[in-house]
Amino acid sequence: MNTDAIRQRLREHGQDHVLAWWDHLDDAERRALAGQLETIDLPRLKQLYAERDKTFAVPSAERIQPVPVIRRDADATHARRLGNEALARGEVAVLVVAGGQGTRLGFDLPKGMFPVGPVSNKTLFHFHAEKVLALRRKHGQPIPLLVMTSHATEAPTRQFFEEQRYFGLPKDEVWFFRQGVMPALDLHTGKLLLETKGSLFTSPNGHGGTLTALAETGLLDRLKQLGVRQVFYFQVDNPLVKVADPVFLGHHLAADAEVSSKVVPKRGPTEKVGHFVTVDGRCTIIEYSDLTEAQVHEKDERGEYKLWAGNPAIHLFSVDFLARVTQGQTRLPFHVARKKVPHLDAQGNPVKPDQENALKFEMFVFDALPLADRWTVVEADRAEEFEPLKNATGADSPETVKRAISNLAAQWLEQAGVAVPRTSEGHAAHPVEISPLHALDPEELATKVDKKLKVAGPLHLE
Repeated sequence: MNTDAIRQRLREHGQDHVLAWWDHLDDAERRALAGQLETIDLPRLKQLYAERDKTFAVPSAERIQPVPVIRRDADATHARRLGNEALARGEVAVLVVAGGQGTRLGFDLPKGMFPVGPVSNKTLFHFHAEKVLALRRKHGQPIPLLVMTSHATEAPTRQFFEEQRYFGLPKDEVWFFRQGVMPALDLHTGKLLLETKGSLFTSPNGHGGTLTALAETGLLDRLKQLGVRQVFYFQVDNPLVKVADPVFLGHHLAADAEVSSKVVPKRGPTEKVGHFVTVDGRCTIIEYSDLTEAQVHEKDERGEYKLWAGNPAIHLFSVDFLARVTQGQTRLPFHVARKKVPHLDAQGNPVKPDQENALKFEMFVFDALPLADRWTVVEADRAEEFEPLKNATGADSPETVKRAISNLAAQWLEQAGVAVPRTSEGHAAHPVEISPLHALDPEELATKVDKKLKVAGPLHLE
């Protein structure tokens, strides 16, 4: 640890105030602060502060057009074959974004540890890991599972996977990596803010930081060395996701796409989700808050909403594309947000501001989409693929998630010829659950289930 070099570097950028209490820190605190400082790109921070008033302009209405979508009723025979062949060649990795805690659920652990199995009480992590394991067994090839954590979730997530014996996956095929962080800057001076006398105030650098962390941790290079060419990306809170879906993968490969995304039809024109559109012919996502009322209600000649494609945050990225957008001039941009940030003042006293006093910086995954020269967008059935866990009660809650899992399992059973009791609202009358290790899809289930099976109570097929 070269203290003089660190101090000189900070002084050159007007940030040496962060060492004001250096002499009062113990060795561990000094090492921790030096570690933070060594990772900071001070010239980049200076540039971001200089550009703090720069805004990302919302495209004019005439530039925004509906995105071309491969509909879910399209013939998928060729795509399914291509996807299965890629899985059989070991060319696919799976990335789950799991940096969040279950705060809104009243759950003070990583959200991936929340139990959602309607019968088994399996956690979100368990659901996803079993899907990867089932695919691995089916295709006879490793499928690396990349688990993106955060400072808050890394230790408990690693411990949980260890306790659960990696849910049957080989330990060396489960890779943990931490989302990056960015320091906050004082709104009026551009100075770094201290959280304690021995640490900077930092916060996660946005979901786009998931992609840059892959490069910065060396995982992208490791994937290339293993022959992985595609990365399937999704959020941990969606237990219905079709992990590394062969049909989706096949459409992506058939188009030689750099990025592909799934979309779900919005529940209504004003649903608060990101909208897939094209802007100047390039695929992008525009937040619902950036569209006018006229745009979200506009219909086409068939009487359907023009902007119907909602974002469930399910993507495929080529490894080569990820390498391109995580470095140099093509790196994802930072967005600036003004926030209230508690910190220490020049005398070392804690300050809890009552108004915005700082700048935070985040990268967004959807900024990667328009950088792709070749892309596809594929429709998904919300009831089959998207039921996120967000809230303790009401919509997107444990109740609705467990019901969606049961309803999907009931649908598969019915497709296989099994009678399933339903409520007057059309939901499965009893909790029903099908382990991915038993069947990954209704076609596989149909080859295993006894059509005379009676569903007279909770049912779990393992």
